[in-house]
Amino acid sequence: MASVVQYALPSLLSRHPQNFGVGNRRIRCSSSERQALFNRMAPVYDNLIDLLSLGQHRVWKRMAVSWSGAKKGDCVLDLCCGSGDLAFLLSDKVGIHGKVIGLDFSKKLLQIALSRKNLRLKASYKNIEWVEGNALDLPFCDDYFDAITMGYGLRNVVDKEKAVAEMFRVLKPGSKVSVLDFNKSNQPITSLFQEWMIDNVVVPVGSSYGLAEECKYLKSSIQEFLTGEELEQLAVTAGFSNAKFYEIAGGLMGNLVAMR
Repeated sequence: MASVVQYALPSLLSRHPQNFGVGNRRIRCSSSERQALFNRMAPVYDNLIDLLSLGQHRVWKRMAVSWSGAKKGDCVLDLCCGSGDLAFLLSDKVGIHGKVIGLDFSKKLLQIALSRKNLRLKASYKNIEWVEGNALDLPFCDDYFDAITMGYGLRNVVDKEKAVAEMFRVLKPGSKVSVLDFNKSNQPITSLFQEWMIDNVVVPVGSSYGLAEECKYLKSSIQEFLTGEELEQLAVTAGFSNAKFYEIAGGLMGNLVAMR
């Protein structure tokens, strides 16, 4: 039976191969506290996201995958893959002759992603591999992937500059990265509504799952996040040839698209 691995095929060699391999060795994480938070949330993560977005997250994720430019036969990376939503969408895009790597630092979320894959019978889903790893030190060689997606992950890494630099490093020239996340809006009305939603919907719903404190983290993470313009600049500084940020869902969400 397939499993969550820290594997290294010859074509996926890390610059630090001593940290990887098949087995139970863990790849070091950027923040043990954030890793523990997402491990605690893992059992109810999908239900929570469905409730909080009224199911609309599926639409936004399809948009993110479409913006990535992934196509049949491509080898693609879903970074901070969580329970696998974007990875499954990417699998449909690249088909049975393509390859999808889903990487996350939460072992429990990866186990849920694996169980979801095992319950589905689509032939293309056989092309998905789950890797427990660190977004700040990706275990892949340079210029490897044809496309990269990242859904609700960049906001949670402790070093956003390093994460974007790593995406640039492993992405092939001419290929694109698509980063979906909450939008830090410059519009006061949007920001106030976002804060109201967190205080009056997100935290109460999280409390019903025993995750009130974990959901409060969301508010501070958005406040500390970058605006769309700052994300565009971050990508250009990392070396991307161009970057465009799209506000979606009335400005509550945003998607950065950058081409190497």
